[in-house]
Amino acid sequence: MKSTAIIIAGLALTGLLSACSGHKPVKTVSTSKESATKVVKPQARADRNLYYLPPPPMPDQRTVADVLQAYGPYASHKLSQYFAKAKVSYPPREVAFIALKQEKKLELWARDSGEFRFIRNYNIQAASGVAGPKLRQGDKQVPEGIYRIVGLNPNSNYHLSMKLNYPNEFDHFHAWQEGRANPGSDIFIHGKAASIGCLAMGDEAIEELFVLAAQVGTDNMKVVIAPHDPRTYPLEAGTLGLPEWTHELYSNISREIKALSPVEKSAKRGL
Repeated sequence: MKSTAIIIAGLALTGLLSACSGHKPVKTVSTSKESATKVVKPQARADRNLYYLPPPPMPDQRTVADVLQAYGPYASHKLSQYFAKAKVSYPPREVAFIALKQEKKLELWARDSGEFRFIRNYNIQAASGVAGPKLRQGDKQVPEGIYRIVGLNPNSNYHLSMKLNYPNEFDHFHAWQEGRANPGSDIFIHGKAASIGCLAMGDEAIEELFVLAAQVGTDNMKVVIAPHDPRTYPLEAGTLGLPEWTHELYSNISREIKALSPVEKSAKRGL
């Protein structure tokens, strides 16, 4: 009976530890030719009065190819209609996501050649934190900046997920300057509707975005995350407590968004 009680207590603690970091242990599969598959294995630990029983390593339940087989036909059919309306071939050559925290919108832009064209909007189901960049592990902030997708996880605890390269070079540099040893990591665009620093899109939306990423290739994608839409009103870094370098960050974000979506070309973004 005593051992049974210990096991039950350990399993309960395991459930409490699930969060956005619950993507681990996972196999993160990148579409980049040079990226290697990495499996992160959990480790047991003994506390004073409780033996922690880690969950078993997640089996390779499915691959990116399995996801494409399961969701690809429907997602591609649905997306191709939006692409046809925008006069962009499907799948396109390049894709850009513009994520707006205040508006809780993720815009999909794409191009074959020339300028990017607006394809469609997605509602962000959850994005924890407030306006301002992510600074440290555990602050529950969705980061702000210009990022890349570096891996596709078909076995996410949040249905499907796409890993961002946070912290990027800009984030690393300013963390080093300020002596912040742990700026955080494991930031994803994923399914479901719960967020602790990630962009939660819901399951149907992440199926479309995951399929699109797999077909286009993560090397041909970028993700811009802003506190609000700078095409509506300027990004200001005057909020009390934001680092001085936030002015530079917001200037970079504004310039990138306006380059991707000139004002005169983005009148249909409300579709």
